Amino acid sequence: MIVLGIESSCDETAAAVLADGRRVLSNVVASQDAIHAPYGGVVPELASRRHLEVIVPVVRKALAAASLGLTDLDGVAVTQGPGLVGSLLVGCAVAKSLAYVHALPLVGVNHLEGHIYASFLTDDPPEHPFLALVVSGGHTALYHARAPLTYALVGQTRDDAAGEAFDKVAKLLGLGFPGGPVIERTAVEGDPKAITFPLAQMSDGGADFSFSGVKTSVSLHVKRRGPLGRAEIADIAASFQATVVKMLVRKTVKAALHHGIKRIVLTGGVAANGPLRAGLEAAAIEHGLRLHVPPRHLCTDNAAMITAAGSARLAAGERASLNLNAAPDLPLAS
Repeated sequence: MIVLGIESSCDETAAAVLADGRRVLSNVVASQDAIHAPYGGVVPELASRRHLEVIVPVVRKALAAASLGLTDLDGVAVTQGPGLVGSLLVGCAVAKSLAYVHALPLVGVNHLEGHIYASFLTDDPPEHPFLALVVSGGHTALYHARAPLTYALVGQTRDDAAGEAFDKVAKLLGLGFPGGPVIERTAVEGDPKAITFPLAQMSDGGADFSFSGVKTSVSLHVKRRGPLGRAEIADIAASFQATVVKMLVRKTVKAALHHGIKRIVLTGGVAANGPLRAGLEAAAIEHGLRLHVPPRHLCTDNAAMITAAGSARLAAGERASLNLNAAPDLPLAS
């Protein structure tokens, strides 16, 4: 089965072609970082307009890179949600048009499931059941994947997503956008133990996350210190990053042990962070758990992951009608 997948949930316009749900024939991503950098975050209207400009060339490039045409396809997959509604609508409209004109099966994909399926595009895919930590700019959640295409929500952020906190702290420090990569680069020069930022603890002992406290603590620290030198900025970045990593690792391992799950998948844009990958790997080894992490280029938003998830759903007999609509708050599980 050869499937074309389209991803446009936020500020990345992407298209990919996969064979049999695992073999990546092409994976094209058009980034909008330069467009949103002056604002320190994604501007939804600008994102939608850019998707309109580049989505057709991106799809054409993906097909050309796979040396295939539209008539060679067996199906079309598209991100239905969650995400920015204007951005999602662009991808859905193109996918539905292609499916209608070429009489192809269509399937809508949950963006978070796409992130999870990035781990299946490796030489060491996870076996079910596993616990997935999906951590990105818009989402931070733990899912128990009991069986293929079956998920239960274990915990989620009660306020900011981890990636959103990285972006906001980077803006506070005047480091630029996107926040995750620039904070990681800056933190290399700093001391992760220089400043003690708070670790959020849930009063009910749940597996949820909270990042608003550490973000506020960084903001107050910056205001108290006044103009910051390069060394101080590096220490703040390193200490903030270490706090977020510690929170993510502790909650994930604790949830895995509590539910008796032996395999963990780390995925999402923030999963490209080196200290997080290393920290969770060390904790997994310590507790006898198996960790699966996609390569960095499959952690950030891309269409290969959406195509992999869509291929699995098409193979399971799932089909969407041409009434498929964008669902900005689409849940993966409850």
